[in-house]
Amino acid sequence: MSDTSPTTPDPVPFRVSDGDLDDLASVLAQTIAEVKRHGVILDHLGSEQSDPVPAADGQTDGATEAGADDPQQADGPASVFIVALGGEAYAVELAALSNWVNHLLLPVYGREISTTRPWCAQWHEHPEAVARLHALWLAWQQLTDTEAGLAGPSTWHRDHLDQALVHLRAPDGPFAACTTSPTRPNHRVLSTPAPEYAEVAA
Repeated sequence: MSDTSPTTPDPVPFRVSDGDLDDLASVLAQTIAEVKRHGVILDHLGSEQSDPVPAADGQTDGATEAGADDPQQADGPASVFIVALGGEAYAVELAALSNWVNHLLLPVYGREISTTRPWCAQWHEHPEAVARLHALWLAWQQLTDTEAGLAGPSTWHRDHLDQALVHLRAPDGPFAACTTSPTRPNHRVLSTPAPEYAEVAA
């Protein structure tokens, strides 16, 4: 009996245009940064999930139980928001954020720098700017995913991008003391109010 099953044709090679290579390189760099970020988060979660060793009598250690009930005893943040990260996790997240800001946000939405619309090339040294840009990036990842639906990008523009840029580039925003002209670069992190600590009576 002869084999009548259809044969699968060899894949047809294709060439990517030079213009698309830049887009692919940017997407690849972003993907690599995202994988690294997830690796750090998974390592962190893995260290938190390790089970305590039971005591010899089969009962768990009382100190361990008390620590499990106290959220302050958690080893590290339970958030992916950059302000809750520290050390290597913060550095990895900031590198991924910088890649997105420099290769997507600024080329598309940067606009001209002026006194009424300031910007600082050293934005990563402004804590408020880092927090707002990171929140914007997290929303971008969620709302530009195919699962967000066709209206996702529009929602991101309306609810996230427009609001973030209004605050970031306001004349009295985090860059108020920074660059207003490319020919006169300036960078100064504005001081924030010192926290007041109530004295505890002995």
